[in-house]
Amino acid sequence: MGKMIKQNIQDADIKKVRQWTETGFIEDDIIVIDNIKDAPVPREPRRMSFILVGLCLQGKVEYSIDTKEQVVQKGDIIILSDRHVVEKFSFSPDIEVQCIVLSMPFFYEVIRDMSDLSSLLLFAKSHPVVNLTQQEVNVFSDYFQFIKRKINETDNHYRKRVVSALTFALFCDLSNVIYRLQKPTVRKKSSSEILFTRFIRLVEENYLTERKVSWYAEQLGITAKYLSECVKLVSKRSPNEWIENYVVLEIRLQLKNSNKNIKEIAKDMHFPNQSFLGKYFKEHVGMSPSKYRKS
Repeated sequence: MGKMIKQNIQDADIKKVRQWTETGFIEDDIIVIDNIKDAPVPREPRRMSFILVGLCLQGKVEYSIDTKEQVVQKGDIIILSDRHVVEKFSFSPDIEVQCIVLSMPFFYEVIRDMSDLSSLLLFAKSHPVVNLTQQEVNVFSDYFQFIKRKINETDNHYRKRVVSALTFALFCDLSNVIYRLQKPTVRKKSSSEILFTRFIRLVEENYLTERKVSWYAEQLGITAKYLSECVKLVSKRSPNEWIENYVVLEIRLQLKNSNKNIKEIAKDMHFPNQSFLGKYFKEHVGMSPSKYRKS
């Protein structure tokens, strides 16, 4: 019996994904791919660092996510979110899968006004492959094509804003599919999932002023350790990472979409001072707030 070779898990890189196509992308924020057929298939396990939504129009794809085998066939939509490990990819010669890939900052910017993000994330975790009605297949295929068309309108001054709005609409329709599927057989959520949902809602309401995990644990009547265990179990992320995501996204939005100076943003977001906000932002984004604003 041969010795099993243990393969190291590598992080998936959105910059490499962008090499799959010469058109249909905005920087490293969003990429639309007409068909994954010509995409290089990774030989080793990859940890997702972005969101991928794929629509299978023909053929069959097989892969595993977090060691669980998945089969994707005509009429299925795939939802892959960050932190999950994907491997063992194979597909039939006649495969046709349209894909949209979103960086995590762009994803959170797009869906920031979605009323129940936690339901979408929970459903995607337990149902990475979903079968659609023919009408839904047509709708999502139209989204993919139209979003790519708007991405390629490089002379459109509002290009990114239009693409963001269309992508938000796509996720609203995706959430409606989830609502349809959950309605007939309302699966009882586990205690960890219920806690995660409550935690996310608390973060959405309080991240501007409260950034300590212990504060959220206290509001939920549990220990910080138990909160961390439950949140990691459900989302593969720590409570700290979720809080930081919301804070960093808000700073990004303020820098790009407001005329406030950095000192005013720091005050509005309850940072001790401008310098503290600058260090916090650079630590998470890799550049200073002023450089980000100019980029």
